[in-house]
Amino acid sequence: MTTPPGIADIHTAAARLSGLIVETPLIESQELNKRFGARILFKPETLQRTGSFKFRGAYNKLSSLSEDERSRGVVAFSSGNHAQGVAASAAMFGVKAVIAMPADAPAMKIANVRKMGADVVPFDRFRDDRMTVIRPYMERGMVLVPPFDDPAIIAGQGTIGLELMRQAKALGVSLDAVVVPCGGGGLTSGISIAVKDASPDTAVWAVEPEHFDDTRRSLAAGARVSNEPGHDSICDALLTAEPGLITFEINRRNLAGGIAVSDQAAAQAMRDAMAYLKLVVEPGGCVALAALSSGEIELSGKCVAVVLSGGNVDFGTYSEIMAAA
Repeated sequence: MTTPPGIADIHTAAARLSGLIVETPLIESQELNKRFGARILFKPETLQRTGSFKFRGAYNKLSSLSEDERSRGVVAFSSGNHAQGVAASAAMFGVKAVIAMPADAPAMKIANVRKMGADVVPFDRFRDDRMTVIRPYMERGMVLVPPFDDPAIIAGQGTIGLELMRQAKALGVSLDAVVVPCGGGGLTSGISIAVKDASPDTAVWAVEPEHFDDTRRSLAAGARVSNEPGHDSICDALLTAEPGLITFEINRRNLAGGIAVSDQAAAQAMRDAMAYLKLVVEPGGCVALAALSSGEIELSGKCVAVVLSGGNVDFGTYSEIMAAA
């Protein structure tokens, strides 16, 4: 297996990203603090370049490639946020990008990827194998930019953890827990490396949609397990089949556990983010906030950081979810 990244790799990623990313702030709501009986600090990656945390990992990955590799172009697969991060990064380096996206991915995400200059290859997320779809491009020499299971991707996402711990220190607070949305585990694993380096006693939790809680079940089983087919969720950004090899090895060491939340809970969290934080957050980006109501994390009197991982949702979909929440 590829060597997992360490804290030095995250610092290297931070240097590469300096001046290019938004250092997203820590914000809080007194109303939500009262509701949960805790101090809740939110890290809104909704404000990040391309609207989610994914630009961090994608740009770091492209930065790590040789000139020859970049000249051959890059290929990726994604339901949208990683696709936008790769497309934006490729445009900045002036390289060709081809991205396989599920045909049912949000139209706004597909349109954004095309606007950034990348070619989109649609596929059926339930019937098609993603690697089969992109293999012809890799055979032509294009370099794969994976969505999560890659040391450079993980290190890029880990820069959120560096910022988070530095910002918490500046506020004079010690974090009892950090709660993070989880798909394939790249975000949780990267953040956990940085958090545990700065504060070994801080608990890091992964949060997933119901029926797509492969990381939660894998942590309980002590080995990677896959999701059962036949389910769907409004949290399109988190619908991975199983944890990554590299991400799971990191997460099994660093995470306190995993939490699964319903679509209804994610929708209510979106409403709370709008009402109390004045932020538009997509369903998958809001699951960590939803987890605070699960009862699985000790909150009373604690200081907890919550990552809001993305805000790429079109107005129609957002309005429908808000109306139903």
